[in-house]
Amino acid sequence: MKHPVDVHVGKRIRHRRWMNGTTQQQLAESVGIKFQQIQKYETGMNRVSASRLWDIAKVLSVPVSFFFEGLDTQPPADNNNGDMPGDILTDKEALELLRSYYAIPENQRRRLFDLARVLSEAA
Repeated sequence: MKHPVDVHVGKRIRHRRWMNGTTQQQLAESVGIKFQQIQKYETGMNRVSASRLWDIAKVLSVPVSFFFEGLDTQPPADNNNGDMPGDILTDKEALELLRSYYAIPENQRRRLFDLARVLSEAA
């Protein structure tokens, strides 16, 4: 049975890896394991050891604490917020939108953010 903390950590690994544009194979090679092990970590099937999490954090350029962010503030799985997915990090479209958003220069990104806010309030 998967432990909720292992699932959360795995989702955060996948999210950060995806945001960096790193493949499972690249991450696995960087930490000296097979990509299948990364798959198991990302699904929460296997628990990530502290030393392996340290190595993964180093490769993905985040502090180890990144993988635990939002853990104590996570809403229950059945508490869905309107039309938002329960776990936004599993929605490929949302992740692609985030990646594209952060690729935009900061001044233009701010204007796009303001536009999105106005459009969402008008809907």
